[in-house]
Amino acid sequence: AVFPFLWMVLSSFKTKAEVMEPGLALPAVWQWGNYREILLESPIPRYLFNSLFVASLTMALQVVCCALFSYAVVFMRFKGRRLLFSLVLFTYMVPTAATYIPCYVLLARLGLLDSYRGLILSNGVSVFGIFLLRQHMRGIPKSLVEVAKLEKASHTNILRTIVVPMVKPAILSIGIIFFINSWNEYVWPSLILKSTENYTLSLALQMFVSAEGGTDIPVAMAISVLTMLLPLGIYSVCQKYIINTFAQSGIKG
Repeated sequence: AVFPFLWMVLSSFKTKAEVMEPGLALPAVWQWGNYREILLESPIPRYLFNSLFVASLTMALQVVCCALFSYAVVFMRFKGRRLLFSLVLFTYMVPTAATYIPCYVLLARLGLLDSYRGLILSNGVSVFGIFLLRQHMRGIPKSLVEVAKLEKASHTNILRTIVVPMVKPAILSIGIIFFINSWNEYVWPSLILKSTENYTLSLALQMFVSAEGGTDIPVAMAISVLTMLLPLGIYSVCQKYIINTFAQSGIKG
């Protein structure tokens, strides 16, 4: 697993001729110009902003929707509550690829194809996030919520002042996971985004890869390094929170 990563990083500093040589030899001369080319002489900064914009808003929308739904199925009493949660959980077993066509048709009818709105809204809910937050919210003493209700506190205030602070580590963890997943997503954006100015960084990489050959491999590897730097850095800093969240929710592995 380490070899491909090291090869990618080293290749991003090599010439085209050096990349074709076998092994993990260091570059004869470190080609910093590969990064200068993509950052100053290509539209990569635009795609970098697109990825950051889409991933941030998608993460925020998913966290809000997951928190609202989880609160409803844990602390609100209404007929069919357990059935609703079971149905939502059941959709987690549906292959993602099976949803592409109906989602594409729906976005087309709403006029949201080839737009950030369509990409963000179509990823607005995460069943995994709902399940994880529900597990943590179930550990909150019901008496705290009942006392707040007796004091005429609204559900919005209860969620904001009592529930969210008590599950903040879980919210932080799923937020990180949502951001990384959105940042790395390729297949779904490639289906609905057609204008190159709307491309995310993952999609932009294909513009530098030629199916007929002649690909500038060092430049392509430099773009790949930039693509993975942010999620790798975020996960490296916050991995202990993610691990603790899974451990406390009873999820192993």
